[in-house]
Amino acid sequence: MGSRWCAALLRVLVLQAAWALAGGQVRYSVAEEAKAGTVVGRLSQDLGLEAGEAEARRLRLVAQGRRASVELSGASGALLVSSRLDREELCGKSAPCALRLEVLLERPLRVFHVELEVTDINDNAPIFPAARKNLSIAELSVPGSRFPLEGASDADIGANAQLSYTLSSSEHFSLDLQKSNEQNLIPELVLTKSLDRETVPVHRLVLTASDGGRPSLTGTMELEISVLDVNDNAPQFNQSVYKVQLPENATEGTLVTRVNATDADEGINSEVTYAVTNFIPPSGKDVISVNPKTGEIHLTGALDFEEVKIFDFRIQARDQGWAPLSGHCRVVLEVLDVNDNAPEVRVTSLSVPVAEDAAVGTVVAVLSVSDRDSGANGRVRCWVWPASPFGVEATFSGSYSLVLREALDRERVSEYEVEVRAEDGGAPALRASRGLRVPVSDVNDNAPAFAQAVYTVLARENNAAGAELARLWARDPDEAGNGRVSYSLWEGGAGALSSPSSWSGAAGGGWRPASSYVSVDAESGRVWALQPLDYEELQVLQFEVRAVDAGEPPLSGNATVQLFVLDENDNAPALLPPPAGSAAEAGGAAAEAAAAGWGSGTLWAWAAWGAPAGQVVAKIRAVDADSGYNAWLRYELREARPKGPFRVGLYSGEVSTARPLDEADGARHTLLIVVRDHGEPARSATATLSVSLLEAAEAALAAAAGSSSSSSSWRAAPGAETGPSGASAATNVWLVVAICAVSSLFLLAVVLYAAARWAPRAAVLSAPGPTTLVCASEVGSWSYSQRHSRSLCVADGAAKSDLMVFSPNFPPPPPGAAPKDPQPEPSALLHTTAISVDCDQRCSEVSALQTTVSVADL
Repeated sequence: MGSRWCAALLRVLVLQAAWALAGGQVRYSVAEEAKAGTVVGRLSQDLGLEAGEAEARRLRLVAQGRRASVELSGASGALLVSSRLDREELCGKSAPCALRLEVLLERPLRVFHVELEVTDINDNAPIFPAARKNLSIAELSVPGSRFPLEGASDADIGANAQLSYTLSSSEHFSLDLQKSNEQNLIPELVLTKSLDRETVPVHRLVLTASDGGRPSLTGTMELEISVLDVNDNAPQFNQSVYKVQLPENATEGTLVTRVNATDADEGINSEVTYAVTNFIPPSGKDVISVNPKTGEIHLTGALDFEEVKIFDFRIQARDQGWAPLSGHCRVVLEVLDVNDNAPEVRVTSLSVPVAEDAAVGTVVAVLSVSDRDSGANGRVRCWVWPASPFGVEATFSGSYSLVLREALDRERVSEYEVEVRAEDGGAPALRASRGLRVPVSDVNDNAPAFAQAVYTVLARENNAAGAELARLWARDPDEAGNGRVSYSLWEGGAGALSSPSSWSGAAGGGWRPASSYVSVDAESGRVWALQPLDYEELQVLQFEVRAVDAGEPPLSGNATVQLFVLDENDNAPALLPPPAGSAAEAGGAAAEAAAAGWGSGTLWAWAAWGAPAGQVVAKIRAVDADSGYNAWLRYELREARPKGPFRVGLYSGEVSTARPLDEADGARHTLLIVVRDHGEPARSATATLSVSLLEAAEAALAAAAGSSSSSSSWRAAPGAETGPSGASAATNVWLVVAICAVSSLFLLAVVLYAAARWAPRAAVLSAPGPTTLVCASEVGSWSYSQRHSRSLCVADGAAKSDLMVFSPNFPPPPPGAAPKDPQPEPSALLHTTAISVDCDQRCSEVSALQTTVSVADL
């Protein structure tokens, strides 16, 4: 039978625990005065947690309001007594005494409500208001007369506070117990036998109060009864119980009620005074006072419905006779609730900062809201103000969660000031609020962005290495590492095209990486030059700069930089060697010395006596590696004497006769020609031209020899690349030709005479040469050779306009035709290279001819 009863009881307890867990609340009970360390309950097991899960998920206890005197073991998950539990201190006379606790469990966050009931033990003995009570009873008091006594009070509750009274043995008095409205027993002293003051003037009794606990505790009060004579009528109240209701916000001095007692005696024995003899609870002595003469009861302190709801007072009316008689009545004061307590909002848990990519529904904070008022005054509603991405959701009674209702964007709002407001249902309603600061943590959701997609930078050439060319900045609205930007040169989209003039054959320049010219500082975005820029090598440099943040994963943005190199006048004009066979191009009688003559910086030309004004004698060729005005050349003649016989074209470089030549001009003229550009400051180069004047026949012979040498030189050009053997063969051929020319001197004289007759104004004869196209330009002549040409395609962009001026190619003087002035012997070999650049097309044709001429034996 006992085992079946135990099984049934166990099922009831399991069902009760399951019902409590389903409702989200666990209930335990513990006796007061339990020792520290006493296990109240296995909370982790009752919550269905696995072993070790309580510690892993940080199961912890959150006490509400007053000290709970219990703690939660993190390792075992058991609820333990941590300090002394005094039910009377915690709850007073309230029954049952229940402590409401909150238990938090993380990952995910959950809240459980634990109700801990502290049961009473009999640890308080009954206590009388005073250890001694003095009573005065008239000797004329009839048997059966009753004299109320002040009862004892017991701080315990229930059976432990149920008091019983006993009176020490006496033949004149007995004890009678009366029940109050709260089921308390009120002792009354009953006179059982008439008193005789002369026999026993004072009666001393002991009143003992015993509670209902096990074991029972007792308290005593000594009664000293004095027997008075004569006055045999006690005052009588018009009602035995006065019931009064007052709101708790009644002010001090408010009239509670007025009691009235009458005495049938006359004279001084009928004069009544009033006094309060008993307060239930004892704190009532600070709440009211009675006027001893009028019986008016006034408030002397503030009422608080939340502290005491009912006051029970005993009022005594006492006459002024020689043996004062008294009457008693009860005044029951009921306190009415008013809405005088605003809601209280407490933050139980706060999880900040909130990531800006947090999902909708994320719990940010757990709030506890309470109101000490009752009824409608204690019903509370909550909301969030102002409107924000957050909202309040009710979870349990008095518990709310602050949750995320909209997506966050830290770059728009980095922090929210949230105010949770609570309002009760009273009239007027009272409000309370709690401010929460909710910062939003950053995630890397923004890539760095440049202010411009393309940056144009202008830089002068010859800058110093390490000079700052530009400074780029990319904005990333993220913060910390997500917004920290580093810069780099992106090789995938960078490069430079070198100028064709800087190429070296087939293995020359072309596409080069931008990292060989510039570098980008990783922190500041400063673009600086690695080497001095040369406009003649590089005109435009285009590259991309990449900005990458330090987030995870990193995001990046690009910007294109177009660097334009500005030209400076850093190159002086350079004289070009004269081409072979240029006599036909010059259209006049001119010749140049061999390589030795050019190497010494002196050019040689011949003109016939009597040549008319405007006859082209020679042409000076020069080029400037700069561009624009810095490469625009002009030619000037430094006259040794005024009004000389020669002049030079300002931009063409052609040296021509300024007037007809005569014998007074002398046999040889040395001209100093200055080639100057238009840069600031201007740069220049000088060329020395030696012009010899010959007779018409000599000039014709020189022209004929020059034509043969030109033809031979053009024929020998393709084989000039074979080396020194080719040059020797060409020299032998010229020797044979010279010998034949001397042997046929007579025949040549006839021919020259005929030529002089037919072309009397021709001062110079030029041998037939290759057909040449001359392109006119404001900066000189551009020569394009149709023979032995090769096409070379350069990169996109305008080709550099190089100025190339060719001098006419004259053959050497014939043997025996000695000039009037001795000439320096030229070098044995003359190397001439003709380079032509197309003026209009992007593909340039370069013609290279190398002619080796031996004039040592001529």
